[in-house]
Amino acid sequence: MSLPRQVLPGCFYLITRRCTQRQFLLRPDPETNNAFTYCLIDAAQRYQISVLLTCAMSNHHHTVIFDPQGRYPEFVEHFHKMLARSQNALRHRWENFWSSEQVSVVKLVGREAVMNKLVYTATNPVKDHLVDRVHHWPGVNGLNALLTGRKLRAVRPKHFFRPNGPMPETMEMALSIPPELGSEAELLEELKQRVHAVEVEITAERHRTGQRICGRRAVLQQSWRGQPSSDAPRRNLRPRIAAQDKWARMEALLRDRAFLAAYAQARAGWRNGEPVVFPPGTYWLGRFAHVPIAEP
Repeated sequence: MSLPRQVLPGCFYLITRRCTQRQFLLRPDPETNNAFTYCLIDAAQRYQISVLLTCAMSNHHHTVIFDPQGRYPEFVEHFHKMLARSQNALRHRWENFWSSEQVSVVKLVGREAVMNKLVYTATNPVKDHLVDRVHHWPGVNGLNALLTGRKLRAVRPKHFFRPNGPMPETMEMALSIPPELGSEAELLEELKQRVHAVEVEITAERHRTGQRICGRRAVLQQSWRGQPSSDAPRRNLRPRIAAQDKWARMEALLRDRAFLAAYAQARAGWRNGEPVVFPPGTYWLGRFAHVPIAEP
């Protein structure tokens, strides 16, 4: 059983999830790109999540979010559930769509940590030597929409949702930079420059090593049943917190440790029938068992 997570309002997160067996079940094509965008917008609007940036690779996705109300678990559940069902209907599959490993949710502490993950998310296709520039990626990548203020738009996927059902025919959403990060104009300009720097760096690296890019055409021609030929890294660390500043990270880790200790103590008392109050940020037991929770 995984450790409990403290879910508090006003936090930034990097969400990552991989497809089962690393298969290319999210390989870019018009139906997949549209379904990914539609399900993302629906989940974000349903649970009041601000999406800063998202990138759908062929077998996983990275999405940076801001959770103003402490509802990201519901967002993650709904988004992944609807997208899995939609893609299975599109691919005529019945088995599990996502990997059985736990969804990666990394709490981002501080502006620099958020900026680092924005750059990481945007440049993922470039770092994997799939395309030369971010805007060449044929799948969903919200960088251009974020930089230009263009809204993400999608139509109701015909292969899954009923035409006379309750889901809207079209959905749209603007990617946004919350004011908690400071000046939006300055952050976007910095993001643009850092993404360009990564593109130049990776190009120079390929020239030194002789590495070749896969290219748009080859990506689009891949079978969705395929998977990478390389071995997947296993038994690595799975961080729960990311922070550029050493002291901010230590403080966040200490807060997380204090929450786990208070949660364990409260849970033990609750199971023994004692009157207890769970620490702020207790999510699952608060939602499903209606235990009393202290105010943040």
